[in-house]
Amino acid sequence: MPAHSEHLRYLRLLARRYPTVAAAASEIIRIEAVLRLPKGTEHFMSDLHGEHEAFVHILNSASGVIHEKIDFVLGEEVPAAERAELATLIYYPTQKLPELKARQTDLPGWYRTTLLRLIELCRFVSSKHTRAHVRAGLPESCAYILDELLHAHFEDHDKDLYYGQIIDSIVRHDRADAYITRLCEVIKWLAVDRLHIVGDLFDRGPRPDRILDSLMAHHQVDIQWGNHDVVWMGAAAGSPLCILTVLKTTLAYNNIDTLEGGYGISLRRLERFAQRAYGTSDVTRWLPHTDARNATAGDLTATARMHKAVTVLMLKLESQVIGRNPDFHMEDRDWLHRIDWEKGTVRCGDRVYELLDRDFPTVSPEDPAALTAEEQRVVDGLVQAFAESERLQRHVQFLYAHGALYKICNGNLLYHGAVPMTETGDFAVHTYEGHPWSGKALFDYCDRRARQGYFAPAGSAARQAGQDFLWYLWCGAQSPLFGRSAMTTFERLYIADPATHAEVKDPYYRLIDKPETADRILAAFGLHGEGCHIVNGHVPVRAIEGESPVKGGGRLIIIDGGFCRAYHQKTGIAGYTLVYNSRGLILRTHQPFESVEKAIHEDEDIASKSEYIYVAPRRIQVRDTDEGVRKRELVRDLEALVRAYEAGLIPQGLTV
Repeated sequence: MPAHSEHLRYLRLLARRYPTVAAAASEIIRIEAVLRLPKGTEHFMSDLHGEHEAFVHILNSASGVIHEKIDFVLGEEVPAAERAELATLIYYPTQKLPELKARQTDLPGWYRTTLLRLIELCRFVSSKHTRAHVRAGLPESCAYILDELLHAHFEDHDKDLYYGQIIDSIVRHDRADAYITRLCEVIKWLAVDRLHIVGDLFDRGPRPDRILDSLMAHHQVDIQWGNHDVVWMGAAAGSPLCILTVLKTTLAYNNIDTLEGGYGISLRRLERFAQRAYGTSDVTRWLPHTDARNATAGDLTATARMHKAVTVLMLKLESQVIGRNPDFHMEDRDWLHRIDWEKGTVRCGDRVYELLDRDFPTVSPEDPAALTAEEQRVVDGLVQAFAESERLQRHVQFLYAHGALYKICNGNLLYHGAVPMTETGDFAVHTYEGHPWSGKALFDYCDRRARQGYFAPAGSAARQAGQDFLWYLWCGAQSPLFGRSAMTTFERLYIADPATHAEVKDPYYRLIDKPETADRILAAFGLHGEGCHIVNGHVPVRAIEGESPVKGGGRLIIIDGGFCRAYHQKTGIAGYTLVYNSRGLILRTHQPFESVEKAIHEDEDIASKSEYIYVAPRRIQVRDTDEGVRKRELVRDLEALVRAYEAGLIPQGLTV
């Protein structure tokens, strides 16, 4: 054994936890047993876009995994309707339990049957976990009894008698509801080891804040940021432009409840300003995309005025950010300096177009990017409101702590948008701060700049530069999170010609049909081998037109199938999810989810179909995973510690 001083110092630290040969050997044996267990299930979702109800249902059902396990454990002898009821109970125990109880004529008998079925199911889903892992997920109030029920050895007990006695005691002491609820939660916890969210929690959907609450309660989750996420991160960091960009989307879809109800951010000052500045303006073009039956004409008009006010403020701040960031190469997006104010026209590309709306009462043609004093007060108030929203700050801190631009996990590369490429298939090179970046290095650089925008000292040039970069990640042509030529918001609002509205996709989206492109990207991130895949989101797959989510010869899977209701007609489905278990990768295709209420009261699950994308040549074990690599390294260190004990280099019983 090498007697290097640094190595010995590390082994002495390890000896504090394993102070004897017996302790170290016992841990080696335990780890080697864990390494031979089947790999845990990973669940991938992307592009949730604030659709909280659909997200929670998919999360609760583990994309159909739980229903499949119910069918396997209970079999055909239990009617399909009862299996569906049990699935709904597991998904929504607190809501479903009162309804089911109210129907029973023999409530104690129903309790016994339900508890027995839940115990059998829980035993099944816990079978590939260690007893210690299962115990860690048991609620303290009933952990001992649940542990006994889940791990009884029936060679020593009559199964029916043993279960019957315990369950009768649970029912007799009025604890059945608590045990049913706890078992349902444990089943969901054990069914999925890890949740991956491949970007875009935010956008036009009604409650992204509730999605984040659910994620914060999850036992193991990671997030790969999408462009809608980073602009909210920039808003929470204090970027005025990111705040106005967030407000633009919120008002365009009349989704004010996210801000006011979810984050306690009042828009009253903005509303008063919009009334004063645009009270006599025609705001027809600014009416939100919403069902008019759900709002009064006056409310919609007030929202339209705010929508216009925010858009003009956004254009002013875009001009300022573009001006101080020549690295962005976005001079052609500085619209206020491309308008001929006398003629009411704008230059877009090589052509000049008439503006559909020439009403700019707060813009000075001599200095169009300058804010008026009143506009500055509105912006300052919004910055303060976003900074003081404790819930928003908690959510964004969670996004930073559990998120990144990309993740490599168990041989899979996860990212939201695109790896910018040239038409010839090379990684596109872009220069920031005097250095060229491309491929993986570009992702790493963008990740660092995104963190700089939130964590650099307040008021510093570095913090402002990081916040500007967060906005660039939202809409920049070379942003790995955007992947298009331009965000054509201005063109859609001010120019009639639909040709100007096109957002040309990065060559990446054409080239990923080729297996060599996927292989090249994987290699750039250090991944090789048949079992490695890219999991991608961002661009909805138009399944209705026959497009496949599987690209690159099966090496790349796009799982944005349109969770957001606004995309259902374009995609023909309501989203994809991916399940990676010990057998391989399974793609789930989901149909639209109507409502939680219908799911609870009518036991209506999301209709889904499944297909294997990759079948492992043998069952994947824990030893084959990233965690397995770490555990094997610990085994090597423990073996070195044992040798050090046996050689007398470290005394046994060392505790300090």
